[in-house]
Amino acid sequence: MTIFTRTIAVLILCLTGCSRRAESPGVQASTESTTLVVPVARAALANLSNDINLTAEFQPYQEVDVMAKVSGYVRSIKVDIGDRLREGQLIATLEIPEMQDDLAKAAATIDAASAEAAMARDAIRRTESQYQIAHLSFTRIQDVSQKEKGLVPQQEVDEAHSRDEVAQAQIAEARSRLQAAEQRTRVARTEEARVKTLLQYATITAPFTGVITKRFANTGSMIQAGTSSQSQAMPLVRLAQNDVLRLVLPVPESAVSRIHVGETLDVHVSSLNRTFPGRVARSTGTLQMSTRTMDTQVDVQNPTLTLLPGMYADVNLRLDNRENVLSVPTDAIEGTGAAARVFVVRQPGTIQSVSVATGVETAQRVEIRSGLSEGDMVVVGRRSGLKNGQKVEPKVVDR
Repeated sequence: MTIFTRTIAVLILCLTGCSRRAESPGVQASTESTTLVVPVARAALANLSNDINLTAEFQPYQEVDVMAKVSGYVRSIKVDIGDRLREGQLIATLEIPEMQDDLAKAAATIDAASAEAAMARDAIRRTESQYQIAHLSFTRIQDVSQKEKGLVPQQEVDEAHSRDEVAQAQIAEARSRLQAAEQRTRVARTEEARVKTLLQYATITAPFTGVITKRFANTGSMIQAGTSSQSQAMPLVRLAQNDVLRLVLPVPESAVSRIHVGETLDVHVSSLNRTFPGRVARSTGTLQMSTRTMDTQVDVQNPTLTLLPGMYADVNLRLDNRENVLSVPTDAIEGTGAAARVFVVRQPGTIQSVSVATGVETAQRVEIRSGLSEGDMVVVGRRSGLKNGQKVEPKVVDR
């Protein structure tokens, strides 16, 4: 064997030995099995509540544009925006000269009708006296005529009878004139009362306790009567009752059955960073077809006028409340309803799929009504690839 041949053989032996030494660790790694680490959380007791947050604007408890019942010029106006008024407090006074004339005319009509009634009474007394004389004369002549036949001519008897009937008719006429005069007096007094009533509307007062939020008229302004047929009539002021405010909440259909009149709620006003007590006062009792919500009014007391109409407020409606119930993190649940299940890590580190019955669900946790026990470790997060009987290494995470 030559030197070249021996050299080739040595190189082949060296390469073969190196190749075997390199393959030895790879074979060992392929035979060692690795354990999958999964994040788990323990089923634990917790207090769960399910709330819904609704936002609305404060509105005055009641608000009205105060208008005049009669037309006239503003003689004086005593209020301005921001003024707090009591019920019945004076707002403005109107000047209505023609109504004063109507009142004087009604008074004169009353006087005239009363004078006619007095004259009618005098006429009754006069005609009654005349009737008594005529009737007495007729009675006497008739008695003589009946006792002494032919002594008194029949014509004289007839004339006496005629004077008696005329006097009686005059009494009836006088009494009719008295009734007519008395009727005119009543009509005149009614007209006077009507004018006086309208004159009372010249003094405009606050219909309820509130705050002036807008003023439309000034001294000397011409105010039209605020009737429905005059749509251009200008109000004097706008009055709002702000010591109690309303919130109109659009309660969704799913929460309607849990709203009860008289229930107290917490009303949070972000702009003031304060929470005020509110009370469910009333609801429409029907759903709006377009939004599937029911308008519900919440009354909030505001005696110091801290709250202003137009401010936004948040109301949390508690729909469900469960105390000391078994629960797991929301992301431990797979499926919904009857198909809900969790992956539980049993000892010694084996995956088991368990069907569960769920209850109240919040943003972080879900109530477990059956299927788990307190302390069970459930897989949270991604569960793709897990199957029953798989060996895993649980790593407890804070949930």
